[in-house]
Amino acid sequence: MVQLYNLHPFGSQQVVPCKLEPEQFCGGGRDALFVAAGCKVEAFAVAGQELCQPRCAFSTLGRVLRMAYSEAGDYLVAIEEKNKATFLRAYVNWRSKRTENSRVCIRMVGHNVEAPFRESFKDQMSIVEMPLSEAPLCISCCPVKGDLLVGCTNKLVLFSLTYQVINEEFSILDFERSLIIHLDNITPVEISFCVGYVAVMSDLEVLILKLESDSKNEEKVHHHPCKTNNPVKQINTDFSNETSQIESDDFVICQKPMELLGEKSEQCGISVTLELTGLADEKIKYFHIQHLLYRRFTPDISFYVLSDDIRLHSLQLLPIYHTGKCPLTSDGKNSFHGKELLSLFCFFSLPHVGYLYMVVKSVELMSVYQYPEKSQQAVLTPQFLHVITSSRKDTSVKMKPPVAEAGWSLYIVNTTSPVQLYKEMVDYSNTYKTVKTQSCIHLLSEAHLLVRAALMDTSQLEPGEKAELLEAFKESCGHLGDCYSRLDTQNSHLALPYYKMSGLSLAEVLTRVDWAAEDESQKYERGLIFYINHSLHENLDEELSEELAAKVVQMFHAAEPKQLPHVLCSPSMKSVSPLTALSYLRKLDTYGFSSVLVTLIKAALALKMGDLDMHRSEMKSHPEMKLVCGFILEPRLLIQQRKGQIVPTELAVHLKETQPRLLVAAVLGLQKNNKIGIEKADSFFKVLCGKDEDMIPQLLVDFWEAQLVACLPDVVLQELCRKLISQYIWRLSKRQLPDTIPLRTSEDLINACSHYGLIYPWVHVLISSDSLADKNYKEDLSKLQSLICGPSFDIASIIPFLELLSEDTIAGLSVHVLCRTRLKEYEQCIDTLLERCPEAVIPYANHELKEENRTLWWKKLLPELCQRIKCGGEKYQLYLSSLKETLSTVAVDLELRDFLNVLPEDGTAAFFLPYLLYCSRKKSLA
Repeated sequence: MVQLYNLHPFGSQQVVPCKLEPEQFCGGGRDALFVAAGCKVEAFAVAGQELCQPRCAFSTLGRVLRMAYSEAGDYLVAIEEKNKATFLRAYVNWRSKRTENSRVCIRMVGHNVEAPFRESFKDQMSIVEMPLSEAPLCISCCPVKGDLLVGCTNKLVLFSLTYQVINEEFSILDFERSLIIHLDNITPVEISFCVGYVAVMSDLEVLILKLESDSKNEEKVHHHPCKTNNPVKQINTDFSNETSQIESDDFVICQKPMELLGEKSEQCGISVTLELTGLADEKIKYFHIQHLLYRRFTPDISFYVLSDDIRLHSLQLLPIYHTGKCPLTSDGKNSFHGKELLSLFCFFSLPHVGYLYMVVKSVELMSVYQYPEKSQQAVLTPQFLHVITSSRKDTSVKMKPPVAEAGWSLYIVNTTSPVQLYKEMVDYSNTYKTVKTQSCIHLLSEAHLLVRAALMDTSQLEPGEKAELLEAFKESCGHLGDCYSRLDTQNSHLALPYYKMSGLSLAEVLTRVDWAAEDESQKYERGLIFYINHSLHENLDEELSEELAAKVVQMFHAAEPKQLPHVLCSPSMKSVSPLTALSYLRKLDTYGFSSVLVTLIKAALALKMGDLDMHRSEMKSHPEMKLVCGFILEPRLLIQQRKGQIVPTELAVHLKETQPRLLVAAVLGLQKNNKIGIEKADSFFKVLCGKDEDMIPQLLVDFWEAQLVACLPDVVLQELCRKLISQYIWRLSKRQLPDTIPLRTSEDLINACSHYGLIYPWVHVLISSDSLADKNYKEDLSKLQSLICGPSFDIASIIPFLELLSEDTIAGLSVHVLCRTRLKEYEQCIDTLLERCPEAVIPYANHELKEENRTLWWKKLLPELCQRIKCGGEKYQLYLSSLKETLSTVAVDLELRDFLNVLPEDGTAAFFLPYLLYCSRKKSLA
């Protein structure tokens, strides 16, 4: 929560001389000040060379009771009193009023200006009169769109800002009375309006509403005024009747204080009714009401009459936008496009306490401000809450100086620059530097918020000012990081985000630590430990010095010993002395803290020292699967990142040479436990084996095979099979041997993994027919054939890779025929085998031509064999032997008549007779 401090951030002042006592005054944007006195309003320059000098003056109808300026539209609106009657008037194009006697146009709201007079409006001020059925009490201009909201006794009247376009360079500003909000049981003392949000304040009540457009309910809203749901209205009416009766007997009944947020605020007892009054031919928005907040305070019962001491004041809605400022076009129109409403705040105040609510997205009380003295008025800005207070000595913003000439002065105070004020607050916080108390955090938080708020609107800053603010912002984050890292509070975790925003490196933060004690007796607070631990778990491209790394080891051994093994695995701790690290790890053992993770770290440190005997001893102290669990606990033992690149550790490089099976199992365990992604794991093995992106090391193929065996659920099966098959094919086509001995044989994979299928028998026949086959590539070929024979792979996806593998070799032929068989291209496969390897045709037919493909025995194979026997040749005996086996199979399957029909007409009867006799006798034999 934001705290309030008694600060006076004023750097200078200007004096505005007034002849008459100022009755009302308000700012006129960034360059003007309006002062009302008697029946006259003067505008003074507050920027440029003519500082504090009158720039124009104009007469009013009567004494000004209320006055407000709208930057959107650049107009002044005033409630004026004459002869006990009040009037509402808007002063438009006032900058054109050069002299007091300049011409002024007075027109009624909503009346179109006649053509002959339009051009003259460009160079003269206009007064727009807005008649009301009830006397206006208060006014508010929307800071974004310039719409005007007027508060009367029992209603609010909304005037929408409009423009009559004269030409491309000039538009006449006007208003349209578009909506009346009828209110019961509340009399507005102050109101505030901002982009559809309405805040109404009485002496002790605040009500916040939101007007929303709803085009779907146009007819309903226009013809049937919307009333809020008011179940407690009758109760309040009865209560007020009773109160009047009791008060007449000298009793005062005070209602209880109440705070209702969101939909509950509908139960406040205030009736809200909408009445649309816009013209039918205008572009009207149809509204309904959303209740946001109702707050009621209790008067001081020690007074019979309501005292000024307990009245609310200074109601304000403050929008915060991404740009921080509403840009205006040359004609004063508001440019609202491209702006995002970040938040909207509502502020109101009692004499000794102020309240700040957020009312966008959610309604919530953000801050409560306790004033040291009674407040007169308060104004909220994105950076400050300015409060005018008074004690027993009278304080006022207007003074009468002791000069000979009668007159009054208004004082314009200029706030100190945010950077200067920030520096003063930081200097003041040094009072608490040694103890870092909660007060120090509060003060530095205020300084941080001050700079942060100034950075939200950089459109008005010079480049040098912005750079200075950014530097102050980073510095403030560093100061807050120091506080939260040294204080044992429930918010100590905030040290992390503040140090991150400060831009300080880990080493720079560590050098800010007061290393008072050389032994382990020093106490380290949670915030510092949390920040360092989190930073060391990130992939920081920062390496601590040996001295700082030793300090970190000492710190975690004393404060968080369980985190020490993880800390030692950080890339930032690369420079730590192995002997120092081992000494602290051995102390963990003496405390009964022993795990496989500590063992692995000891092995890595031994490797770093070159002590291979100690390394082997540590690695042998646990079985392989337990070592895998250790790597899962801390992946950085194998894989680290520096500058966005994967860097295998020295331990990983050593395991690649000595225990590759353990290394593959460890990375597989990391992937299975979501400690490493698929692409990152592939990159790790390529970098480890010194291969570029296009080269695939055997260790990576071993890893892919292990993934298939493990059947990891998050691995895309088809993609993994595609990678393996493409690699097998590439090596076979290039006759490239693996760079290391594969960890698994094809037989191992077939026995361990369902995705590797048994190789079809006819494939063995086909392969054995090639006596010149190179046995060195047998494993790759067998794995490829096994994957194609398996049940998991989508064969169609392999076709593009087959272009690399020629059919001229038996190995290539076997793969092509296998793929065509899986694609059910049996006739083409029979032709290929008859041509290239006839001895494999019958094993192929026995395995493949079954069920619905059985007819291919006599429709394809039998006629092909008969035709090739007629042609003779060196394969005549192979074809004849295959024909005999084919006839035996067909004779079993077909009836005699069908069998006769499939035999060739020119065949030798004596050759076919045995098969015919068998076919005719098979029924009797059965």
